[in-house]
Amino acid sequence: MGTHGHLTVPYAEVDAVAVVVPARDEEAVLPACLQAVAAARVPVARLGVPVATVVIADSCRDQTADVARAATGVEVVESRAGTVGGARAAGVALAMRMLGGVAARRVWVACTDADSVVPRDWLSAQVAVARAGYDAVAGLIALDGAGLSTATERWRRAYDVDCGRDRLHGRVHGANLGVRGDAYRAIGGFAAVAVGEDVDLVHRLRAAGRTIAWPERPVVLTSARLTARTRSGVAADLRALA
Repeated sequence: MGTHGHLTVPYAEVDAVAVVVPARDEEAVLPACLQAVAAARVPVARLGVPVATVVIADSCRDQTADVARAATGVEVVESRAGTVGGARAAGVALAMRMLGGVAARRVWVACTDADSVVPRDWLSAQVAVARAGYDAVAGLIALDGAGLSTATERWRRAYDVDCGRDRLHGRVHGANLGVRGDAYRAIGGFAAVAVGEDVDLVHRLRAAGRTIAWPERPVVLTSARLTARTRSGVAADLRALA
């Protein structure tokens, strides 16, 4: 049995993992993201769990798709969804088709962003959460050091959390998010919205009574850039604090 706070959830096996990365005009940062994902696949592969990695190059005007195709073990789909929610949904759909021989309840979908770098234990930690019986995991992020500024420091102070024992941080980021395949399908997946698709997904999971883990680790490192690809998110928050 697995527990989180006062909630007890049953053990559930994971037979495959799908990593989904939406990207719009991210040719400069995507290689670091995919290298980190590749490193995170290794511990899971040693457990005998296959990993399918999908990059959704959505409405790109640069060489994002070509950069993704140059990476080993990455499937690329070029999309005109025009929204991050639509792009994530397209990526999950492709990944689930790639893993079509695996029952949805045994597929774990891990999401990150093209401007983010996941730690080596990112996927193994998510698989552990899944095997403990949770339907989803919402993890934390940290800003990289490349964009140190007054806005960055203000963001860090506002974001700083001390979850403590049995406390839930309550933060949701598409850069550090995971969900079980059957739970994802049961609530209709990512909505094709321009902003807040990650928060919306978790909100619907909670409304459906699905179990969610809120770990403080592992943390995903994400860009401190001020130029946003969407109307919300970290870059928009940093601009507001500048």
